[in-house]
Amino acid sequence: MATVNTISPITSNVQAAITAANSTQASSNIGSAVDSKTIAGNFNTFLQLLTTQLKNQNPLDPLDTNQFTQQLVQFAQVEQQIKQNQQLETLISIEKSAQATTALAFVGSTVAIDGQTAGLANGKATWTFNVPKPVSAAVTIKSATGQTVYSGSFSMNPGNQAFQWDGRDANGTQWPDGKYTISITGKDTSGQSVAIPSEIEGVVDSVDLTKTPPELQIGGQTFTLDKIKRVVRQRV
Repeated sequence: MATVNTISPITSNVQAAITAANSTQASSNIGSAVDSKTIAGNFNTFLQLLTTQLKNQNPLDPLDTNQFTQQLVQFAQVEQQIKQNQQLETLISIEKSAQATTALAFVGSTVAIDGQTAGLANGKATWTFNVPKPVSAAVTIKSATGQTVYSGSFSMNPGNQAFQWDGRDANGTQWPDGKYTISITGKDTSGQSVAIPSEIEGVVDSVDLTKTPPELQIGGQTFTLDKIKRVVRQRV
């Protein structure tokens, strides 16, 4: 039996150092802290070599100032990129922490998620239909093996309609707990087909924080936070 209920809605050394620093940024296996230490050490070495060269340069053949100026600029650019990466890592860390906190808040809550497959447990399986207009709807429920276990026709009003199945077929036989898939076809008063999306409801049993984004376990199925449409108050 099923029921429907309405619910509320130095040059070479310097160049090598710069190349190495750029390469390090592209690698996700080396932390930004190591990058900063490396570029700082290379930059200090470069300044020491530059100072030594300036002290011992030939007055008749001085160093090309354009050359070491370009190298200074390159070091500054690489250092700026590393700092930007560090800031991005901080933002990502904050976002992950926020996602984890949000996900944990759902544990124990009943939520609605787009879907057609719900779990039958203790003689109860629940779906929600978003009905756009008054319709005559034909509902069919099938088992995990594709066998039709229930079918019925209902008149539905616009809005969110809660549909509950007690796990019994037309002969009154009680089907075992498990996964069951529902399908619904609707027609309006003029006989035109009306699409009726379905949602499933379930309690968030746990959250896997090792995944990015965190994954919610709902009735033996896995969903991400963006799949949740609303939180549903338990109906007595």
